[in-house]
Amino acid sequence: MSNKIQYRRVGDYYIPNLIIPPEEAKITLGKWGMMYKTYLEKHKSAVFCSLLSQGKLYQHCAEVEKQAREIFDTLVEQMKTAEGVTEQLKEDNQLEWVCRMQNIEARAREIVTTELIYT
Repeated sequence: MSNKIQYRRVGDYYIPNLIIPPEEAKITLGKWGMMYKTYLEKHKSAVFCSLLSQGKLYQHCAEVEKQAREIFDTLVEQMKTAEGVTEQLKEDNQLEWVCRMQNIEARAREIVTTELIYT
């Protein structure tokens, strides 16, 4: 093969040796980035292979993770304000505050997962 991609022979087939570029290897993905990467790998294999072969997979997943974190934080703050979950509630009734915060975070996680990660 004349291009820069190295291949290995497996039976009658030549399979490319895809290697993560050094700058990609330094990118650390968090929860949202890993979820997105797994989704691409399982359900959008053409996009996954394209990004992987271009050496842009981790960079793309890191961008999606950044967006997901920003949207999640914004949603949580907006829901807290709309539902009256304040520091005063936290001082007065910690158990109620924890329950309401967990509910808000669960709904925000579901929105981010549905609208950004699994699309």
